[in-house]
Amino acid sequence: MVRELTPELSAIAKKDLNEHPKQLANDLTNLKEWISKQPHLKARTDDQWLAALLRGCKFSLERAKSKLDLFYTLRSTAPDVTLRLKPTEPAFIEFLRLGTCLILPQPKNLHPTVIMIRPGAFDPEKYNGADIMCILYYLVQILVMENDVAAVMGTMILVDYQNVTMSHLTQANPSLLKKLVAVSQDSLPLRLKGSHHVNVPPGIEIIFKLVSGFLGEKAKQRLRIYKCYDELLEILPKDTVPVEYGGSGGSVKEIIEYWENKIVEYRPWLEEEMKYGTDESKRVNKDNFDVSNQGSFRTLDID
Repeated sequence: MVRELTPELSAIAKKDLNEHPKQLANDLTNLKEWISKQPHLKARTDDQWLAALLRGCKFSLERAKSKLDLFYTLRSTAPDVTLRLKPTEPAFIEFLRLGTCLILPQPKNLHPTVIMIRPGAFDPEKYNGADIMCILYYLVQILVMENDVAAVMGTMILVDYQNVTMSHLTQANPSLLKKLVAVSQDSLPLRLKGSHHVNVPPGIEIIFKLVSGFLGEKAKQRLRIYKCYDELLEILPKDTVPVEYGGSGGSVKEIIEYWENKIVEYRPWLEEEMKYGTDESKRVNKDNFDVSNQGSFRTLDID
């Protein structure tokens, strides 16, 4: 079963995503049949999950198949990102509590969901930037199961570099950056509507240059850099921004607690999720994927 969209969201989904409610059941059936015929793929087939995936691909079945395959392929071929912290283990909650990855409250207006990344909030002697992406990888799955606005309107990334040091920056090698982009841009079932960066430290330019080589053209065009938090409030709804940043979207502590409770609530769902992935020895067509950790990943357009 798939939740019925509100009339306003339904109109947007029809116009922007090519969604037709009467066709949705047939699209889900086609996608499930395709999954069942892939010998290498063990994937979740919940209707709500697959509906979010279809929305993220503007109801292109071929794009949805590619994205779904890549999502679970990365579970098997890039475990140093996707399985770095398992959401069913205490270490996941421990890192979540640092507040390095915050999915901010959904604003009252129909606005893309804002995901805030704070890389300066972790100790680079103890953790790695890949831990943030691992947290995001699982939080997004819960997000799309619950938030139809995010599924239809997409997401925006907000990165605050406050307290980022050279030790943080030196972790960002090209191989890791490629995997992070593959996970965040190419495999997650949400459309990326832009990325916003504030408190950018000296030396970050080289990382931007490396990352831009893996980004699609739309992602490059939607990357923005700001000098201060006040500039962010000019482009983001105030009711989604944490109070520490001048907004009214609750405190960072409250946002962390909300998502910690969600992880606990979804524990059975996440335990099941840990069983999914790919067996690359059974893959029939390997043309689209290089399964080595050093391999390149096919770029999917974002919107």
